[in-house]
Amino acid sequence: MSVPAPELTRDNIVAFLEDIFERRGGEEYLGEPVTMAEHMLQGATIAEQNGQREIIVVAALLHDIGHFTSEFGTFSMDDTEDRHHEEAGAQVLEAFFPTLVTDCVRYHVAAKRYLCATKPAYFDRLSEASVHSLNLQGGVMSAAEVAEFERNPNLKDIIAVRYLDDAGKDADMETPRFAHFAPMVQRVVDQHCADS
Repeated sequence: MSVPAPELTRDNIVAFLEDIFERRGGEEYLGEPVTMAEHMLQGATIAEQNGQREIIVVAALLHDIGHFTSEFGTFSMDDTEDRHHEEAGAQVLEAFFPTLVTDCVRYHVAAKRYLCATKPAYFDRLSEASVHSLNLQGGVMSAAEVAEFERNPNLKDIIAVRYLDDAGKDADMETPRFAHFAPMVQRVVDQHCADS
């Protein structure tokens, strides 16, 4: 049984996310050789090292937060099938983060399906666990799905986060903890709330 989530605000959302990383981040990441936190931290670290914009670093950091939506007290999901963590994650973040971040969270699974349809060599680079989840998530996109997906104005950034997702599976990679990224996450939240 999960503890009810506190009322989330722009002032406590970053600390709340950090607490989730610290308490739950050691959980297995779907058959990959890294934990959930290692996976997300690696994506963010690679983005930062490659000079990506802060908003992309933050999107990479949070792309799989939907695996922990029980922490937000709003979702109950069945572990026996794909739990649509991408939609759940986007929904819990959208009050605090701009559409670019929530689109990267919401569509990172669809981006895998898209890349398998449009870049045949991409499929060959997927891990065994990722191929398994691809099948659960609807398989390779159809031509109609590809055309629809390409209409998203954030397509380029969604694909960038997908590649960071794929890269974040290195059992030997060292990363900073969430606290390193917390000021960056807060800046993205503050900018979004100021603009809203």
